[in-house]
Amino acid sequence: MDLPLILILAGATFALVIVFVLWSKRATEKRMEEHPEPKSTLAKDKDSKGNPADVK
Repeated sequence: MDLPLILILAGATFALVIVFVLWSKRATEKRMEEHPEPKSTLAKDKDSKGNPADVK
């Protein structure tokens, strides 16, 4: 008799997690577009002999 309740709670939890993940992903992508940061010297396509991003 408790099986429908468990299924409803599990489905609701799963749906909330998916919504949170999508919201977080969108917020991260928006922040990355609005505030571009210089690449790290550890990035593969950046010269390793250059100055670190936080040193001007």
